[in-house]
Amino acid sequence: MKSAHTLPSQFVCGRHYQTGEPLIITWQAGVISQIESLTEPQTDLPLIGPGLTDLQVNGFRGVDVNSDTLAVEDVEALTQSLWSCGVTSYLPTVITNSDSRIKTALQTIREACERFPMVKKSIAGIHLEGPFISPQDGPVGAHPKAYVKAPDWSLFEEFLNASGHQIRIVTVSPEWPESTDFIRNCVAAGVIVSIGHTAATSEQIRDAVAAGARLSTHLGNGSHLVLPRHPNYIWEQLAQDELTACVIADGFHLPDAVLKVIMRVKQGRTLLVSDSVGLAGCPPGQYSTHIGDNVVLTEEGKLHLAGKPNVLAGSAQPLIWGVQHLRQRQLSPLDTAWDMASVLPSRFLGLPQQQGLAIGAPADLVVFEQTNAELQILETYKAGQKVYQRQYQL
Repeated sequence: MKSAHTLPSQFVCGRHYQTGEPLIITWQAGVISQIESLTEPQTDLPLIGPGLTDLQVNGFRGVDVNSDTLAVEDVEALTQSLWSCGVTSYLPTVITNSDSRIKTALQTIREACERFPMVKKSIAGIHLEGPFISPQDGPVGAHPKAYVKAPDWSLFEEFLNASGHQIRIVTVSPEWPESTDFIRNCVAAGVIVSIGHTAATSEQIRDAVAAGARLSTHLGNGSHLVLPRHPNYIWEQLAQDELTACVIADGFHLPDAVLKVIMRVKQGRTLLVSDSVGLAGCPPGQYSTHIGDNVVLTEEGKLHLAGKPNVLAGSAQPLIWGVQHLRQRQLSPLDTAWDMASVLPSRFLGLPQQQGLAIGAPADLVVFEQTNAELQILETYKAGQKVYQRQYQL
């Protein structure tokens, strides 16, 4: 083992999140340059994993991406809050709204990337979730129905321009007659099409996949309370091998049995997302949202409409919570769950972070502890820069 005084300035020691092997990881210019085993016994080292990548973040700790007061400083604060939860890359998610409000949100995110270099490095694109979704109750979810509309390529080009061409994913319901041509145009423009908030028939889903749709947005949510036994749009998306499935594994959005089935059917193609809203990470209590709904955030971490505990009002937990849930419920070992929230979504987006802990990969690293109860983030590094360190209380 190297002595402490000979160690380079940019390094971190810990145990590999997959193997438990004690390592020292060194980087230069934000890229991992060396990975060495530590030969001396190290029993108290924390774990090291690749940074988490969240494909669906509506907000966190009081910042709402869809608020009409969103400022560039809010996007910076959101990014910093996510670093504290181990998220080093994410897609801020703009949902259904008026055309002007959508453009304003997209422009604000673009301006934040232009102003703050570390925000630009952390935002891997934008997820536009709507407005081209189903208007039906159930599938429309919490999206304002008044602004739902058929896919419109000319309008989407305006959204692309407003974002600085940063839209990486657009969620679409293929139930609209215009959807097939729209999907083809998106694919030609390099935008990933995700099926979600849909009431589409099996044939319409198959047509969407043939046109190039590649993803399912929070599969099993944003749907009718009651579906035909078969066929239905959940079965059909599970059956389409070309579709990768995103799931919210917070313990409230999907039963464990459903998570287990999706992960088995979509082996290696199941991605964890938080779908967190602005109240995520806030203290338990009663809140009023900017769209006028009164909601309750419980001690257990569930966010529901006031007086309607069975009606969810969004996800109130960060991505690490999903990793923790899969591990605690023995639905997945830790390393597999971590990959579902890091390497696999990065691979899906084609990011260099898909290499994980490897020489030549970006030094997007998370140092964390594993206890029986939870996972504790100790340090987060983005492109080799320490962006979060846990503050210990004496």
